[in-house]
Amino acid sequence: MTLRLALVVLVAANLVSALAVVHARHQHRQLFVQLTRLEKARDELDIEFGRLQLEQATWAESNRIDQVARDRLGMKFPEGDEIVVVRP
Repeated sequence: MTLRLALVVLVAANLVSALAVVHARHQHRQLFVQLTRLEKARDELDIEFGRLQLEQATWAESNRIDQVARDRLGMKFPEGDEIVVVRP
């Protein structure tokens, strides 16, 4: 009788172990797919960040700022007689 009980317990333990392995493998596959998606999103964000840095550098060039100041704001370099030196 104890041999039969031990056999039933071992079969049940084997079945539970097999189900746990199947569950762990399924979870591993799901997490791997999620990791792949997140890595792709990270790569796309890195590319976008590089584009934005390039755009920022273009907008911040001194000749561009000078042109915008002249065209939109009507600014110009002062003439020699318009310059006033203030001393403390």
